[in-house]
Amino acid sequence: MVVLDRVFVSGELTEKTFDWYAQDEDGNVVSTLGSWEAGKNGAKPGIIMLAHPKVGDGYRLEFLAGIAEDRARVVRRGLEVKVPYGTFHNCLKTVEFTALEPGIREAKYYCPKVGFVKPAASWGSHLVLTRVIRLRA
Repeated sequence: MVVLDRVFVSGELTEKTFDWYAQDEDGNVVSTLGSWEAGKNGAKPGIIMLAHPKVGDGYRLEFLAGIAEDRARVVRRGLEVKVPYGTFHNCLKTVEFTALEPGIREAKYYCPKVGFVKPAASWGSHLVLTRVIRLRA
């Protein structure tokens, strides 16, 4: 699956990427995010969401030594999350971090059948799910 990810600041498009996702044999949603390509120069794909996440589970989001070493840990489950698109149930909260930026953490909410819907806090930014467009294969 390909997800068009666009970032707007004050109405101006500042970032546009196509993020590639797939599901592995265990049901985990994996990604080849970033400006590097998994499988080249030691880069490895990451897991965006575990198939059967439990509180305390940790996993690698992406990996290219010295460039992208992001990790995540599941911290809560069974949450209700409201965003402009709607209300979701049985969601979970993760915390993301990297050894490349010690002390920086970002919490995110993920919901069944949708994925990422919003960050847990929005330090000056406003990033939430407002629309889902399902394309036919």
